[in-house]
Amino acid sequence: SFGKIITDPAAALPPEKVKEFVTAGHTDFEKTKQMLEETPGLLYATLDWGGGDFETALEGAGHMGNKDIANYLIEKGARTNLYVLTMLGKTELVKSYLDLFPNYLFARGPHGLTLLHHAQKGGEAAKELYDYFQSKGLKDTWLKL
Repeated sequence: SFGKIITDPAAALPPEKVKEFVTAGHTDFEKTKQMLEETPGLLYATLDWGGGDFETALEGAGHMGNKDIANYLIEKGARTNLYVLTMLGKTELVKSYLDLFPNYLFARGPHGLTLLHHAQKGGEAAKELYDYFQSKGLKDTWLKL
């Protein structure tokens, strides 16, 4: 048993603060660190951009290719995903997952960006994955939401 989950709507993070943090997570390392120190719960915050497009600060760092912010957030305990792991060049993890769930190759990440986009942003560390995705038939870096 995991125990009872208690929610308190009055304790919800303000949407403006979540948006500021997720936006900072794309490119502003110092602001990301500062905001996380002030409000640790932001680590798990997800922004709803609308239309089914959800994003965390970690995912923002992932699709921008910002390895410093991504690694920092992961070290702090952020929930990672295949897109971020792709950008970081975690080839064995990504390939193992896709061996188990091959259709995930064509899933959409934040903003409709694909695994191929994230591999492109990962540079040399993710080149093997970039080539692998293409060999498996993934040709698009963006898929419409």
